[in-house]
Amino acid sequence: MAIELRQQLRLSQQLVMTPQLQQAIKLLQLNRQELTSLIEQELQENPVLEVSETDEQTPAEASDETPGEEAETGADSGDSGDAGDGATADDGMSAGDDAGPATADDGGDTSPSDAEKIADIEWENYMDSHPQTGLETRVAGDDDRPSIDQTLSRRPSLSEHLVWQIHLSAFDEEEVAISHWIIGNLDDDGYLKATIEDVARQSGAEEELVARTLDKIQQLDPPGVGARNLRECLLIQIRTLEISAPMVLAIVEHHLDLLQKRDFRGLTRALGAEPSELSAAAQIISRLEPKPGRSFGGDDPVYITPDIYVYKVDEDFHILLNEDGMPKLKINNLYRDVLHGGKTVAKDTKDYVHEKLRSAQWLIKSIHQRERTMYKVMQSIIRHQREFFDHGISFLKPLNLRDVADDIEMHESTVSRVTTNKYVHTPQGIFELKYFFNSSISRFNGEAIASESVKEKIRKIIESEDTRRPLSDQRIAEMLKSANIDIARRTVTKYREAMNMLSSTKRRQMG
Repeated sequence: MAIELRQQLRLSQQLVMTPQLQQAIKLLQLNRQELTSLIEQELQENPVLEVSETDEQTPAEASDETPGEEAETGADSGDSGDAGDGATADDGMSAGDDAGPATADDGGDTSPSDAEKIADIEWENYMDSHPQTGLETRVAGDDDRPSIDQTLSRRPSLSEHLVWQIHLSAFDEEEVAISHWIIGNLDDDGYLKATIEDVARQSGAEEELVARTLDKIQQLDPPGVGARNLRECLLIQIRTLEISAPMVLAIVEHHLDLLQKRDFRGLTRALGAEPSELSAAAQIISRLEPKPGRSFGGDDPVYITPDIYVYKVDEDFHILLNEDGMPKLKINNLYRDVLHGGKTVAKDTKDYVHEKLRSAQWLIKSIHQRERTMYKVMQSIIRHQREFFDHGISFLKPLNLRDVADDIEMHESTVSRVTTNKYVHTPQGIFELKYFFNSSISRFNGEAIASESVKEKIRKIIESEDTRRPLSDQRIAEMLKSANIDIARRTVTKYREAMNMLSSTKRRQMG
């Protein structure tokens, strides 16, 4: 059989993710702060984009709206663009969309050269972004940027806090050198994770001098720092706070393990004390800090800024997207004039401006598409969870992504991206959009109940229990079953641990 070459035509379909479509999908899953950062970056990289000081309509908005659409709400009934589907996410955007704005006759002449216009724009941007040059006169109080102390403030770490106190205390040079070795061996909770012998070997100092230095460090703030175990930590705090109750000292020195197990009967037999005395001593010990370095550890708090606000006016809920501080983009008309320069404009210049103009138009379109999609998803959530917005967590219903996707005629992946890492301010508090999507727990009779509602019921049961006789997980499961909720004990345990609630033995307290 002879080997030969042939040409053959074959027809096939292939879904291609264009860079513009990938950008639109990326914008969907960004929260407000991330989107603002991306816009600021695009403003620096794309000279065609500029911030609109007014609410004037951009060419991209005008081409994107349908007749009768209300720009205030951002909802359009004819929107079928779904960035999650890929095949329908173009929202009518084609390669020719930039031809209209790029070739529209604005009535201006081309007397200034394109180089002069571009130079003017760049100088304006430079003066706006560099006020320290003195090229722009700013009105007093017009600059709303944070002050220098707000941008440089930082919470000190535990080691920095201790070093600061050491330099203000009566430490000699040798003790200061040894204290640095001791501080270097402290963990995040403030406990010393090395022995006196280890520190002496590391620092090359005598063990007696190391012990004396450690004793001085244990007198610093926070009380209990530098302890080698929980018992020593509590004893240091008792000494610092000058607690003279004999029962407290006896429990901490000799029976701390019984207190940790909440074995109050064993404590009563061991100490021969009355339950009232034992309860008072346990209360004092419970106010001590078992982890003295806790207040210095962890990351700085992250404050949530809602992406959406939901307000109730009369009997209706109104949705407002949070656009506070977010730049409003528009196309710079001077760059558009460059494309009208005809033969006076170099081809490379025109191609560059044309590319940047297309990119700017697509970004503006994608941002408005993101806003409309968020608005539609929030509308659907309100329709499904109306009782929650009226009455609270106990009325939360089971909901999944497909329910919302079918309601707004979009793909599940689009709903998932829109609800990722975004928060909404409601009359019931601030919640992540993912919070409204939860699994269901079946009932013996009637409709299923949301898992978050079951967690809320468990929390209320534990908060209202008798602390002297706390309820076991099995008992809580039986109480929920009597309330027509079909739930197993292991599920109660899982939900209780998810809410960071202790077991019944560790919740027990003296009367």
